[in-house]
Amino acid sequence: MRDTPQRLSRFTRPLLALFGLLLVLGPAAAIARDPRPLSPDDVEWLRRDGFDIDSATVARYRDLGRSRFLDWQLEDHDSDQLPPQISALINSYEAANTPTEQLLTNLRDEQEKIKNMPDGDDKNAAKKAQQQHANDLLQQAQQIEMLHAVYGENQLKEQMVWFWLNHFSVYGAKGRVRWVAADYTQNTIRPHALGKFRDLVMATLESPAMLEFLDNAQNAKGHVNENYARELMELHTLGVGSGYTQQDVQQLALILTGVGVAPLRDRPGLEQHPRYAAMFVRNGMFEFNPGRHDYSDKVLLGEKIKGSGFDEVTQAVDLITRQPACAQFISRKLAEYFVADNPPPELVAKMARTFQHTDGDIAAVLRTMFESRDLAASYGKKFKDPMQFVVSSVRMAYDGKPIVNAKPLLNWLNQLGEPVFGRLTPDGWPLDGSGWSSSGQMAKRFEIANAIGTGNNRLLTPEGQPKTGGDFPMLTTRLYYDTFDPRLSQPTREALAKATSQQEWNTFLLSSPDFNYR
Repeated sequence: MRDTPQRLSRFTRPLLALFGLLLVLGPAAAIARDPRPLSPDDVEWLRRDGFDIDSATVARYRDLGRSRFLDWQLEDHDSDQLPPQISALINSYEAANTPTEQLLTNLRDEQEKIKNMPDGDDKNAAKKAQQQHANDLLQQAQQIEMLHAVYGENQLKEQMVWFWLNHFSVYGAKGRVRWVAADYTQNTIRPHALGKFRDLVMATLESPAMLEFLDNAQNAKGHVNENYARELMELHTLGVGSGYTQQDVQQLALILTGVGVAPLRDRPGLEQHPRYAAMFVRNGMFEFNPGRHDYSDKVLLGEKIKGSGFDEVTQAVDLITRQPACAQFISRKLAEYFVADNPPPELVAKMARTFQHTDGDIAAVLRTMFESRDLAASYGKKFKDPMQFVVSSVRMAYDGKPIVNAKPLLNWLNQLGEPVFGRLTPDGWPLDGSGWSSSGQMAKRFEIANAIGTGNNRLLTPEGQPKTGGDFPMLTTRLYYDTFDPRLSQPTREALAKATSQQEWNTFLLSSPDFNYR
């Protein structure tokens, strides 16, 4: 799209000022509206509830009404249903159909084989093949998350999976994280996305991906590593300036000694230490090795924790997640993601009270937020992050039609600077719109909107096969006329007539301010 500035020069000045490029919408054939149209408030609420809307979401909302629709989303924690074709695509990935322990065992065997090879071309080729294998597994994990986000029937849960992946961020390229990234999403984050926050923290604490990324696998008595303890308090639970001290970090690091990834062999030889043997904990690839633990008594956040092994860890997590600062920190981040870059303090306080009264029930906190007046007051003001933009664009354009190749989704997120598992630092991607609204970002969004709107992509072409056909999505559907058309701004309507084809119309809709803000 090198000619984008020239093509956009004919647009109205207000749109140019708003985005630096953008948008026009073209004429389309009239389509009969649904006899049960949603109100503007319903449409805006749904656009916040999920990764924007598609026909299936609207139909379920019409059938249930808002209250029952929200009940279904918050109460059905296991609702991960996908179209059969999408499930089949995911199940074709090695990262999805191979147990994590087997993946790591295969890695160990590959590494030992390479280590024993003589130096030379064959050894270098084997190293490259192993690196490519790791990259493939990470890409599969990324595709699994993207496919769930696009096609998951419980869109609020899908947004929460993305939110928590970002909140408990791990960098895919570090160490063995590429080999366990899919497990992290599907078996750590997803089952707890709407449950108790304390359980989610424990799940991430026991995840090999988190333990590898923040180095607690190396945390042992006499060789204490404070990295995970610090981020657990600063980024995951309490937040900066919440009152904990460096001494609290040091004490938590001691509590976490012995918490790590299980070695790919039998449990460590503790036969000479019966007390230690009774304290050994193994859960999947998680291990608490009592032989590596510091059994001194600790004082965390003013409370004494007696040296007792793994019980110290559960006591510490209970203590941290029940702090008022934790309720405030998590509530504000949720409100920042869903409501506003600077959410109303009264709303955050109300959500925090729910958090404390329900012992960190994530679903209850979300209900407080989604039933608040503050949510409605923010409609149309929250700018989509790249993940929201890409996923919602595909949902709107293809409206449930199964894609067969998810790699273009990854490429688009990479171009926009927000790849899944791509944040180098553990703080996660920005939640505010200013992090994603530069002129360069908008130019990339226009190019991606063009690729989707014109069909000039490989979403419907199996990987490794030549692209056939030039079909493009039809966005001028009943879904559009029932939901988007009534809420379009006047500048956008004035630009509509300037589109010269359906493909261009699609492109302009997906890159418009009306679509990019929710």
